[in-house]
Amino acid sequence: MWVARQLFCQIVLGLFAAAAAPPSHPNVILITLDTTRADRMGFLGCSRGLTPNLDSLAKQSVIFERAYAQVPLTTPSHATILTGTYPQFNHLDIMGEPLAQDLPYLPDLLHQRGYRTSAVLGSFILDPKNAAPGFDRGFDFYDGTFHRRKAGESRYDSLERRADVVVDHALAWLAKRPPGPFFLWVHFYDPHDPYDPPEPYKSRFKSAPYDGEIAYTDAAVGRFLAGVRKAGVYDGALIAVMADHGEAFGEHGENHHGIFLYDETVHVPLLFKLPAQTSAGTRARTRARLADVTPTILKEVGLPVPAEMQGEALQAYMKPGGDETERAAYSQSEYARRAFGWASLESWRAGKYLFIQAPQRELYDQAVDPGARHNLAASASAVADTLANQSEAFKTKTASTARGNTELTPQQAENLRALGYMASAASPTRDPGNAHAIDPKSKIAIAETFHDALVDVEQENFEAAVPKLEQVLKEEPNATMAYFELGRAYVKTKQYDKALPPLRRAIELSPDDSLAHFELGQALVKVGNWQEAVPQFEAVVRQSPQVPEMHFYLAMSYQQTQQIPAATREFRKALKLDPNNFKANLFLGRLLGMQGDAKEALPYLLKAVKLQPESGMAHLFLANAYAELGQTANAERERAAAQRASGGENP
Repeated sequence: MWVARQLFCQIVLGLFAAAAAPPSHPNVILITLDTTRADRMGFLGCSRGLTPNLDSLAKQSVIFERAYAQVPLTTPSHATILTGTYPQFNHLDIMGEPLAQDLPYLPDLLHQRGYRTSAVLGSFILDPKNAAPGFDRGFDFYDGTFHRRKAGESRYDSLERRADVVVDHALAWLAKRPPGPFFLWVHFYDPHDPYDPPEPYKSRFKSAPYDGEIAYTDAAVGRFLAGVRKAGVYDGALIAVMADHGEAFGEHGENHHGIFLYDETVHVPLLFKLPAQTSAGTRARTRARLADVTPTILKEVGLPVPAEMQGEALQAYMKPGGDETERAAYSQSEYARRAFGWASLESWRAGKYLFIQAPQRELYDQAVDPGARHNLAASASAVADTLANQSEAFKTKTASTARGNTELTPQQAENLRALGYMASAASPTRDPGNAHAIDPKSKIAIAETFHDALVDVEQENFEAAVPKLEQVLKEEPNATMAYFELGRAYVKTKQYDKALPPLRRAIELSPDDSLAHFELGQALVKVGNWQEAVPQFEAVVRQSPQVPEMHFYLAMSYQQTQQIPAATREFRKALKLDPNNFKANLFLGRLLGMQGDAKEALPYLLKAVKLQPESGMAHLFLANAYAELGQTANAERERAAAQRASGGENP
């Protein structure tokens, strides 16, 4: 009897232990906070009271007090987070470049091991169809489709989502998730400019709207975590929270982010809530890199870390009294080189020093100069030399053979520019090396003027953008993007003749910029110069052969220059790529009809009418085809439909 009772107790205790133990492959929740400075986090010493929910989570987590982004831009930084590789390896160092299929990728690795994978994203900047090609690899559900803002449409219904909407979508997926372990990535974009928090944060932080965005995002994170608890998956889950990069407010002349590599934009919050809240409250002082996130997650859930990953798992530093080995952190920025032809920048944080490789190199003792105000590079040249050598050796060790960049379509490049970013369609305007390049420090005011002009463009205030762009070009005559934006601003204000010189100059400086070719082609069409527009649209099609709209525009330019066989060919290519393209069906049908082939024209015109039955032009062209075929009744019916569609007027 006693043995039976003892055996029963052991079984019961075993069941309780099994219930309390985390699953062998824990659920993983990844929360990325866009554009979030480390010094706004209460758990990292901020006294403003902006982040009570993140602070509460931090008490149950391991906090890395010195974590650093590898690139101060959203898409490249998320590439580093999710692949565990450095930008010199994955070759995503600017917006819009594709995630290569052969890179190790956390969602894909988890999906292959049976995880249900989901992403709910807050911005167009991570939309795989527009700005982040390849980022949906390995996801069962990728909620990240956005579009350019239409007239009268809120940016929160087009380019981005409020944090509360992100939370609603994430919790809805969580409630309906299929059985088995899951990986859920939730991305909050709100702290990114323009800073426009909803009420009551808008009023409460009227003089500090960025802080209002942080406070609002924190509240949304709190509501999301409450939903995770309600779903019963909080305790056993691994929850990783980090920012992709920070934000500058003029500390070194830069506002926003993208160029400089000081702590304002590179020091980021990073914490891991481990299953069963293991090591809760541990604070790690060793440097962590965002490249370390995926290796850490894989190790924590018991999966192998691919050999290609360059980050290092952080478990040795995630327990009280853990390893305190000093680690270095590398970061880089190519944005100034890509946008203006200035020097690229690299930073190396090692020991107490921050070293920045630039034409005028920089060295700061962060133990006594955390704000990086006193450049010691000249007075401590031996230290600067040592750190420069370490940085270069690390970069060489972690680099890979360059992959060929996939050319962005004009729409993709335009979409990125709508968010105030340069797309990878533009090529560097000067020597890709730094030997003779301009130091961004000496030109940062120009970059800020250009950013202000982009804000005007995004708000469709093109008249205000023009003098700012002219000022940029006066001070930096090789700024490809400024020429493009000035030309486009003239197009938008219907000053087509004025648009031609800056657009031509943009193409001289960046021959592969398909959007510049497209805009120049459009401007030439507006001034009636179809002949010169043809090579512009031909260049666009060469660079974007899979975009049906580009074949359509080329077809129209061929038609207008009497190159009828070429026009017919391009219309057909457009329809092969998109059989439901209304304009291609309409104008191919019209062209065939004009060539006396009404029988072949008929199916295209019927398709056009089906696609847009309200189009008077489509009904009229169809009526003409029926008339040519001797189908009088059908022709009369379509003419009547054309008149109705045109409000009784001749279409």
